[in-house]
Amino acid sequence: MMRRQYLLRMLVVLCAVGAVRAQQPDAAQIAQERRQAELDAPKLVEVLELKPGMTVADVGSGFGAMSVVLGHWIGSGRVFATDITEHALRQTREYVKMEGLTNVTVIEGAEAATNLPDACCDAIFLRNVYHHITAVAAFNKSLVTSLKPGGRLAIIDFEDRSGGQIPKGVPTNRGGHGVPPGIVVDELKAAGLTHVRTTEKWPPGEPTFLALFRK
Repeated sequence: MMRRQYLLRMLVVLCAVGAVRAQQPDAAQIAQERRQAELDAPKLVEVLELKPGMTVADVGSGFGAMSVVLGHWIGSGRVFATDITEHALRQTREYVKMEGLTNVTVIEGAEAATNLPDACCDAIFLRNVYHHITAVAAFNKSLVTSLKPGGRLAIIDFEDRSGGQIPKGVPTNRGGHGVPPGIVVDELKAAGLTHVRTTEKWPPGEPTFLALFRK
C-alpha cells in the first residue's frame, strides 16, 4: 500500500514537471519566434507610427521575441512587456538580460488590468491575446488609461470560423476560440477610443486581422 502511494506521488510530481517543461520554449522555438518577430516588427512599426525614442507596450508578450526586437529598434525609447503567466515573465526577463537590453521593462499583468503606468505609452499592441480577455470592460479601460493622448492601439487577432470552444470565462459572443473584428471595434469604441481602420489580413497573407485605434 505504501509503495502504491509512493508511486502515485511520483507520478503526480512527474506530471507536474512535464507540464512545466512543456510550457518552456526550446531553442528551435525561440529562434523561430525571433525570426518571425524580425520579419513582422517593421510592419508593426509602420502601423503604429513608431519612432525611436517612443514608448510601446507589448501586452501579452509571451516569451518576449517581439519585445526584444522592438527593444533593439526603439533605441532611447522604452518597451513594456506584460504577461500574466510566471513562466512567460521569467523567460522574457532572461531573454532581455541575455540581449543586454536596459530599455525593456517586464511587468506582470492581470485579468482586468494591464498594470502599465498611466499615460505611459505612445502605442500598445496585443497579438492573439484579445480573445482571451475575460474582464473586457475593465481591461479596455486600463488600455485607454495607459495610452498617451493621441496614442495608438493595435489589436491583432483572428476570428474562429470553425466553431471552436470559447476560452473559459470569455464572453459568449466570441463565436468560438477567437473574436470577430466587429466585436473588437465595438468594445474599444465603447471604451472611448476612435477606430482608425481594420485590415482583414495582417500581416498580408496571414489569417489574422488588425484593428487600429487612436486615443
